[in-house]
Amino acid sequence: MDVSLFDFELPEELIAQEPAAERSGSRLMVVDRDRGTVSHRRFPDLLEYMNPGDVLVLNDTRVRPARLIGTKEGTGARVELLLLNPLGEDRWEALVKPAKRVKEGTVIRFGDGLLSAVAKEKTEAAGGRVFQLRYGSSDLDKLLEDLGEMPLPPYIRKQLDEPERYQTVYSRVVGSAAAPTAGLHFTPQLLDRAKQKGIRLAPITLHVGLGTFRPVTAENVEDHRMHAEYYEVSETSAGVIRSAGQEGKRVVAVGTTSVRTLESVAREHGEIRAARGWTDIFIYPGYRFRVVDALLTNFHLPRSTLLMLVSAFASRELILQAYRTAVRKRYRFFSFGDAMLIL
Repeated sequence: MDVSLFDFELPEELIAQEPAAERSGSRLMVVDRDRGTVSHRRFPDLLEYMNPGDVLVLNDTRVRPARLIGTKEGTGARVELLLLNPLGEDRWEALVKPAKRVKEGTVIRFGDGLLSAVAKEKTEAAGGRVFQLRYGSSDLDKLLEDLGEMPLPPYIRKQLDEPERYQTVYSRVVGSAAAPTAGLHFTPQLLDRAKQKGIRLAPITLHVGLGTFRPVTAENVEDHRMHAEYYEVSETSAGVIRSAGQEGKRVVAVGTTSVRTLESVAREHGEIRAARGWTDIFIYPGYRFRVVDALLTNFHLPRSTLLMLVSAFASRELILQAYRTAVRKRYRFFSFGDAMLIL
């Protein structure tokens, strides 16, 4: 399957550079797979499409402020580091810029030496290396809060005034390099309204890393390989999701990360159960979904694995038709953009 089949024209001005004034103030495109129709609502109208007993699956990961700007020991040259995955004993997989100037053994200092990173072996990712961190503090997360910046996607060029707007209101478990952006639209009040209606909430965790945003460089979809990401599903959430299936209620995944977590567990165990591990699942057209009945998502980049996943859930033709409509009606795209509900 050729990657070019997932291309579309997107005017640059439709890439949202900042969040909506209100979290739930975005638009909501509703795509009905059975009817092949598209309708236009506001995000809070989501609850009109859900029934008591349905389950919203929410990825409760929290973005780590892991973009670090430091200097190369000896030369003082500026170096940027993005911490991705902890490997144990203060070794981290990271992206480094400029990668060509950082060789094995290079020492990078941050915050007047409060934190330093020693470059080790390269990883498979472009610009990727393993780094050994050194610091005096016993709490690395606290140190990153003081020294690090929010790792916004490269297509967002505007400075974020409120870093918390790049976190979901239900974020809990620190560990992501990027936000699960479909959840950014929810407010505590909207979640309360959902519970009052009898909609059940099932938090799961997938720490977003390179797997979600790594560009597809292969010409054929089948040749692309995902980068593994860590997930956890608790026994409580697994029970809620299983019961929805047994009762004929719908499982509504909030975001592609929730989809990948649920489908990874189901593929591994044959059903949703308490589990943790690493997943490199790659979902594209032809995939048979085992758990997810409806999907809430944002509008994604051309040729991306996220667009391929959404096309697998509906159909490539219907999704590209919806995207062309979104462009024509001036929807906002990507992380801080508008939302799409696929039923």
